[in-house]
Amino acid sequence: MGRSERKHRAILAAAQEMFLAGGYLGTNMDELAARSSVSKQTVYKHFGSKEALFVELVTSMTDAAGDRVHNEVADPADGDDLVGFLESYADRQLDIVMTPKLLQLRRLVIGEVGRFPDLAEALYEHGPKRAIGMLAAMFARLTERGMLHADDATAAATAFNWLVMGESLNRAMLLGDAAIPSTAERRAQVRAAVRVFLAAYGAR
Repeated sequence: MGRSERKHRAILAAAQEMFLAGGYLGTNMDELAARSSVSKQTVYKHFGSKEALFVELVTSMTDAAGDRVHNEVADPADGDDLVGFLESYADRQLDIVMTPKLLQLRRLVIGEVGRFPDLAEALYEHGPKRAIGMLAAMFARLTERGMLHADDATAAATAFNWLVMGESLNRAMLLGDAAIPSTAERRAQVRAAVRVFLAAYGAR
């Protein structure tokens, strides 16, 4: 890793800590530069503006979470336990997305939508939209192989995503981190979500 890349990562790390703790308005760029061990000029050289830095932080955090959910999972092979695969996938998704930092980022972005719509767009494009796109591609492949029956793979992916995420995400967003489900609660929700999903999209 080169010196410039190390500085870029140090700035993003400090930005994550400060934006999540103090919000957009509460984050001071002079302090952020000091915490990053770079000059304020270097911060602006890398990111251009405070808003651009915030957008990149949103993008990098949501991309990293999405990669952990999707990129390390191979499609199930013919004859594999589809129920077990979907439950494992959903449990991984719910466990990764329902972390305090990502929930705080989501709350922070929603609070800034009126002033900075680009933030919400970045969160949506790199979060739910990207996740549903990856799921849709996988569900289309499974439908071609006869393991699912999803004429509209995007609709199936959207249904799966929100069956898994909806209740837990709503509770945690509104009630705080104390409402993040326990492992047992998460797995029970996952089993129920997969059962309902397969009732609609299971192979005929």
